[in-house]
Amino acid sequence: MSAADHHHGRRFSASSERQRLDPFVIATGDASPRDQQDLMERPFFSLAKAKRVAPILYEAGGQRVEVFGMPEHGMATIWDADVLIWAASQIVEAENHGLRTSRFLRFTPYQLLPAIGRATGAREYRLLKGALARLQSTVIRTTIRHGEHWRRHQFSWINEWEELTTRDGRVEGMEFVLPDWFYRGVIDRSLVLTIDPAYFRLTGGIERWLYRVARKHAGHQQHGWLFEVAHLHEKSGSIARISDFALDLRRIAARQPLPGYRLDIWREGRREMLQVRPCKLSTVPVDGAVETLVTSGANAIGTSGAALSGLRAHEPQLNLWPETQNLTANLESNKESNSSLLARAHERHGASAVRRGAS
Repeated sequence: MSAADHHHGRRFSASSERQRLDPFVIATGDASPRDQQDLMERPFFSLAKAKRVAPILYEAGGQRVEVFGMPEHGMATIWDADVLIWAASQIVEAENHGLRTSRFLRFTPYQLLPAIGRATGAREYRLLKGALARLQSTVIRTTIRHGEHWRRHQFSWINEWEELTTRDGRVEGMEFVLPDWFYRGVIDRSLVLTIDPAYFRLTGGIERWLYRVARKHAGHQQHGWLFEVAHLHEKSGSIARISDFALDLRRIAARQPLPGYRLDIWREGRREMLQVRPCKLSTVPVDGAVETLVTSGANAIGTSGAALSGLRAHEPQLNLWPETQNLTANLESNKESNSSLLARAHERHGASAVRRGAS
């Protein structure tokens, strides 16, 4: 390293993990986006762009999530989570090609930013550094995936990060270290799902969160998944009043912005229900153990990666399964989303919901 180079961010120390880990050097940055399932279905991030320091405290099914933001930076947001989606995508792609990976990633901003739908100007670099600062300073405590003897993990989304610049301020490279909890949840293929690249174009925090919930729970099941709005409010970790949260859901359902999914809202007595169903599906196999990619209909922007570059959601001949075959059900999670409720809702609302979905 030349004397003309400067480092910013957290510096090397005697205990730096980067001195003990072999770096995973990103070669191209081109990979189909993939998300870690634990992050998709539980409230790990702030859904607001304004600084949040109020903690998230969530417990369901005997599993607990606690998230704490520091006053200086605030809690990591769902937009900051794009960095983790990108990292997961790179790790899975490399392992698919038999390459060795590690928690220590070395890359350039030019590889990361376009892959998550961002420009590469000075403003985007500043925003990226802000995201890294929040990811590092946010503290998570969770009992998810605890071992036989260890019941609670505490970590930050990024253990340390640094950027390499020249004297004229040009960024030549970046590196960060992921926590072991996240890395293990990525290299376990059963805990990773592909997501539509159009996800990165979603601008609202709630609609981004709702897409990830839809992808995790509804998947490509014909009738999707049914949620009670009050439960979704709790599941989101949002600090908005439930009435405002419900209003946001109605507005999102009116716009139908989620790639590959249709939203329908109705009341059952005093309860407000949200059904999420796949729409205009075409599916292709990816990654074997990873669930199949659900692509969008009219709003599709295609999928990245040479193997999938020809896919278009409006070409039914690309569907590799007979129409009569039941696709793999995505049922692994939720006592929270009651399947008997879904069956009753299909009986009561199925015909009208199908008509609305076709409009």
